[in-house]
Amino acid sequence: MQSDYAKQGKTPAIVAYITIVGTIIAYFMNNEHKNQFASFHIRQALGINISFYVIGAMVTFFDSWPISSAFYIFIFVLWGFGLITAFKEEQKTVPILGPYFQKWFSSI
Repeated sequence: MQSDYAKQGKTPAIVAYITIVGTIIAYFMNNEHKNQFASFHIRQALGINISFYVIGAMVTFFDSWPISSAFYIFIFVLWGFGLITAFKEEQKTVPILGPYFQKWFSSI
């Protein structure tokens, strides 16, 4: 039963990880028939995208390639983890920030 439910929300869940535009498209794809699996991944993707812009703005003040590299690696790991769990039809929060994304964006 859970697997069928996850399969129904798999497409919006994967689309959500394709930049902020994909997250917005996935939100509207999931709006008509709310799927918890898709909503979970939309919240994760939205959090990753917002983190990219907010933390990225702070990183620019350091003007240091080691800090910038660490930032991009961190965001890439979060994005990759989220995308892989969406493909595998799992609901695992991304490391470190994932539980916060679920709490902050609980209305989605």
